[in-house]
Amino acid sequence: MSSASYQDNEYLIAKAQAGDEQAKAAVYEANIGLIYMVLERFKNTSYEYEDLFQVGSIGLLKAIEKFDFSFNVRFSTYAVPMIIGEIKKFLRDDGIVKVQRGVKETYAKIRWAQDKLRGELGREPTVKELAQFLDIPKEDIILAMEACQAPAYI
Repeated sequence: MSSASYQDNEYLIAKAQAGDEQAKAAVYEANIGLIYMVLERFKNTSYEYEDLFQVGSIGLLKAIEKFDFSFNVRFSTYAVPMIIGEIKKFLRDDGIVKVQRGVKETYAKIRWAQDKLRGELGREPTVKELAQFLDIPKEDIILAMEACQAPAYI
């Protein structure tokens, strides 16, 4: 971006943040290439390109709204991490039921313990054995396993 267009972009961002929808649309159109650039990182996911583009668009719009000129960085430097973050959040949270991060972390520990105990015992460990090994209540083991298993479809 030339310094003239960079200054135009900054001017339009300021107008967009003041509520000018036409300026917001102009900034979006001028920076839409950032979304395409970021999507290259995510092209091997199982999600539709159009879905990820829409999520990336949300990230770009949030960047326009939240850009802080006092950071003394170009808008693109600020926008790219916002776009990536929005897509990563979508990929992490997408599902029929949202599972809390702590439950997901417990499930990861359970999977690790299952592998370790399976090797030691030569069979699948019981819930009681997992609970003792991880020092986690049996109820929490069951909750995490139920919450994180893929849904069954009829």
